[in-house]
Amino acid sequence: MAATIKLYTNHACPWAHRAHIALAELGLPFEEEIIDLSVPRTAEYLAINPRGLVPSLSYNGEIITESAVVSQFLIDAYPSHLVPTAGSPDAALQRARINFFVDTYFTKVNSLSTKFVLAKTDAEAEEVAAEFVKQLTKEVEPLLADAAPYFGGSKTLTLAEVLTGSFLLRLFSLPKHGVVPESLVKDLPTKAPNFYKWASKVIVHPSVTGIWNEEKVVAATKARLEKLKAQA
Repeated sequence: MAATIKLYTNHACPWAHRAHIALAELGLPFEEEIIDLSVPRTAEYLAINPRGLVPSLSYNGEIITESAVVSQFLIDAYPSHLVPTAGSPDAALQRARINFFVDTYFTKVNSLSTKFVLAKTDAEAEEVAAEFVKQLTKEVEPLLADAAPYFGGSKTLTLAEVLTGSFLLRLFSLPKHGVVPESLVKDLPTKAPNFYKWASKVIVHPSVTGIWNEEKVVAATKARLEKLKAQA
């Protein structure tokens, strides 16, 4: 009997977006409930996830939270092309490589994105952009040397793309709309060609773009950044 899957989500949230990519790649039917993140959470949703965050996944009534945990659970429950099947040193090594890559991207590079919020001038924002590109080139670029076109030479998406795809969409979209400096991406083809080629493939993949609405995400991001800067 097929499992009953319900995803509590918000399409503008890059973390919740991870679960959508995993579900799309696995071809799993599911019900979704949109959680409005602009207002206090309802008592009903807080009973499901006391933190009030998205995504939350109900799997046959069992609640699973946190985007990486949700994605990893789905991939473990439904073995697929996203990660090698466990049971051999080669499979364990590839899983370790994926985990290290994702950790590197978020701790060394993506973590810098919060500094854009604190930038008080265009010059400060440009400094953050320069540091972003520097760290990306140093830490992430070498890990994509064998991407062809996806992580580790895979011809299909892997867990690496599941966990980073929604953030790559924003990385390449926000500079076009003046939300962050254009210098964030303009030098990537020459300074980080491995990353640029890989990311360019990821951000057009149907599983990654399935719930993507650039106009709405850009507008929501601008509003959120203005609010945060006003509070700083």
